[in-house]
Amino acid sequence: MLVTLCKSKLHKAVVTEAVLDYEGSITIDRNLMREANLLPYEMVQVLNQNNGERFETYVLVGEAGSGTICLNGPAARLGQVGDVLIIISYCILEEGDAQKHQPKLIFLDEKNKVVKKNF
Repeated sequence: MLVTLCKSKLHKAVVTEAVLDYEGSITIDRNLMREANLLPYEMVQVLNQNNGERFETYVLVGEAGSGTICLNGPAARLGQVGDVLIIISYCILEEGDAQKHQPKLIFLDEKNKVVKKNF
């Protein structure tokens, strides 16, 4: 049996930009992507703590060290600069492997700097 689990999470990511005139995605600082083991164009679920919106999109690579969390295209209508997000990636594992799986949980401060890691 296959099980879908949290692969990684960026917790309390703060939106730094929202660009409506784009085909759609979320741009994330390359360093944060590395910390959370996110790949370019990987699908993620985004949860907006400020307005309750939940949506799926794909990841684009942002400038390393910039702290960028940018909602692009239609996603820009679902949040605004300063909103706090939870960004989650998932994996599908066999049940045996799922029992041993540990997600990468990355906790951020208000400037999108890593303050804590659980994995």
